[in-house]
Amino acid sequence: MPAETTAAKINQYVRWGSIAIVVVSLLVIIRTLPFDVVTSAMNEWIGSLGWWGPVVLVLLYIVATVLFVPGTILTLAAGAIFGLLVGTIVVSIGSTIGAALAFLISRYVARERVAKLAKDNRRFAAIDRAIEEGGWKIVGLLRLSPALPFNLQNYLYGLTPIRFWPYVLTSWIAMLPATFLYVYLGHVTGAAVGADRERTTAEWAMLAVGLLATIAVTVYVTRLASQKLDEQVDQDQRENADTSKQSGSVATSNARRTVLLATIAVSMVLLAVYVSMNSGDIESTVTSWLGPPAVDATETHSPNPSGPNIDHSLLDEVLATHVQEGGWVNYEALRDNTGKLDRYLDVVASAPWDDLGRDEKLALLLNGYNASTLKLIVDHYPVDSIKDIPATDRWDAVRWNIGGNIWSLNQIEHEQIRPHFKEPRIHFALVCAAVGCPPLRREAYHPDRLNEQLEDQTRIVHDHATWFEHLAGSNELRLTKLYDWYAGDFLQSAESIPHFAATYSQSLRQAIDSEQDPTVEWLPYDWSLNTLPNRRPR
Repeated sequence: MPAETTAAKINQYVRWGSIAIVVVSLLVIIRTLPFDVVTSAMNEWIGSLGWWGPVVLVLLYIVATVLFVPGTILTLAAGAIFGLLVGTIVVSIGSTIGAALAFLISRYVARERVAKLAKDNRRFAAIDRAIEEGGWKIVGLLRLSPALPFNLQNYLYGLTPIRFWPYVLTSWIAMLPATFLYVYLGHVTGAAVGADRERTTAEWAMLAVGLLATIAVTVYVTRLASQKLDEQVDQDQRENADTSKQSGSVATSNARRTVLLATIAVSMVLLAVYVSMNSGDIESTVTSWLGPPAVDATETHSPNPSGPNIDHSLLDEVLATHVQEGGWVNYEALRDNTGKLDRYLDVVASAPWDDLGRDEKLALLLNGYNASTLKLIVDHYPVDSIKDIPATDRWDAVRWNIGGNIWSLNQIEHEQIRPHFKEPRIHFALVCAAVGCPPLRREAYHPDRLNEQLEDQTRIVHDHATWFEHLAGSNELRLTKLYDWYAGDFLQSAESIPHFAATYSQSLRQAIDSEQDPTVEWLPYDWSLNTLPNRRPR
């Protein structure tokens, strides 16, 4: 076998092996990074825009394309947020319009600068001549092939003889396979981590088979396009240069591409290893950027023992009737009989807020938040998760009346409770209607028993593996993500997160006293609805 043929096959094996390594590394990175946190934050923001959400993502994609910013993250996010169909449409529109604008900029605005950059590129010169002869067919092959970066292609085509509309139509069609692949990848990772729950083997198998099939089809189409493109370009190069010199040039070019791809693959592996080894620190950093706002908790309300008392008996009845042991809610029955819940919300709305003492206010806020969340779910039932409710109607909807003040659920938690009560146990009392939330009590919080109830609620959380795991003699500690999201609140009351949790765990206290520093990991936070059909061991 000729040496040149052997070298070509080795290059081919290395290239495809590198591509496989890059794909696997990318999956590891996405699976390890807090993609759910980023997606949730972006989903909240885009979702809050209503029907403007997809429009904004299209505009972001257009800007990214024109400015040479890789659109991979936006494509993945589109798949995770909007799903396969809408995500593909959004990315396709954005990438096509962006490519069209870059083409027009190159042809009519910055032609001399782009031409100067492309002048010394021998492969582009050959592609230019191939496009002159093959027109839109060569553009289609290039779009399907990784021969030139996507954003660079958009500008280079403005220098070629290709007409605008054939270029746009061909680009749109030829970019669809890669668009669908990355949207599907975002959809898979979003589905895998977005709900943050343990998935069945069948679910993982379906996700994996669909992803592998999509990758296989895309790679196959890309390979065919690359081969056809090479034939076209090589033929043009042979017609315009000495064959022996050109052969050496092509071999050198292929070798450089192989080295570059292999370097990228090695870099991706190193990045995947780094991300895997530092996932905790990365997630904490991202959470601090995108998570709940930090607050400086202080006690700002006076006790006022002679102040008025609020009657929470209606909520007691609602919870005792519709909440079962473990915090599972019969939302269907509650939906059919909301009378007491509605009357209790009227009680909360008419409470004399300014005259209430400290414990009365905190009990009112906790009960008002939980009762409002029940009402929110009932108003949109049936839903699989509170996150299925449009963002504009969910945590940021300013609609809940607490003592004559109209607040959103986020305002109740982050503006009225956390800053004004130095009480981190409230995070185990506020319930967001999810399986991963602390269990909803079968009674309302009452000012005269508030400390006792908060202490009991916190102990319940630390007695169940859904929120707390620590094996005696082990330095591994697994905690609910509430500790991660609201770390600052707990650190204002304890030396460290493990020290706070150790108050409710004898084995953890003994480990800390023995100077065994526990390694903290975060338990999955299941956002599926805390409804009876989802009932499971805690």
